[in-house]
Amino acid sequence: MTAEYDVEFVEREDRETRFLVRGVTPAFANGIRRAMIADVPTMAIDTVRFVENSSVMFDEQLALRLGLVPLTTPPEGEFGEDDVVTLSIDVEGPGTAYSGDLVSSDDLVQPADENVPIIDLKDGQRLEAEADATIDRGKNHAKHQGGVAVGYRHLQRVEVVGELSEFEEPEAQMVRGVIEDGDELVPTSEFDHDLSKRYPGKELEVEDVPNAFVFHVETDGSFTVDELVTRAADTIETRAIELEEAVQL
Repeated sequence: MTAEYDVEFVEREDRETRFLVRGVTPAFANGIRRAMIADVPTMAIDTVRFVENSSVMFDEQLALRLGLVPLTTPPEGEFGEDDVVTLSIDVEGPGTAYSGDLVSSDDLVQPADENVPIIDLKDGQRLEAEADATIDRGKNHAKHQGGVAVGYRHLQRVEVVGELSEFEEPEAQMVRGVIEDGDELVPTSEFDHDLSKRYPGKELEVEDVPNAFVFHVETDGSFTVDELVTRAADTIETRAIELEEAVQL
């Protein structure tokens, strides 16, 4: 028996997306969230060799900053866990060294953003270094977490059940996420998360829609949200197959 899921996009961009999934349990929703954070391999700088560092920062501090620069991650199968990509940087002050100054040995692995500041260099200061980037998972180190903001909430259904009396003072009714109003999905940000602004003078009933969750996913640019979700689902499938094979032994 194959499970059937209904997916509907509320907002969709390459690096930030909000989508609704119906027909999943809370456990499954949390499993997808954890997989997006911890199980999807991404590229990140692991080792740094300094040729010259006359800035005000220690080598270790700069190595940490370089390690947190998001790098594009190639398609699956292009790199193995033991493969290394070298990036170099050579910037002399006065000026700021940015992520865009990193020069990669492989076109598939580049800084996801060019304007991430690394260090301000004064006149006469210089940063020259080589760095090795490797592929790993977020469960081993936060710098390999391609999903920088991954969460979900219950979809909430709002129904008008009556009118407030003329003597009843309307009060703010705060909700966050996405509401279902008939056949319409409405982000609560459109009415400042206050239902009284969308339904002035109305008596409302708000309830969670069973097995319906709205995911809000943002990536660091390692790949698109579509790729992150797909790869996360693939990791769950792989683990399920491994478990099935282990049980059958």
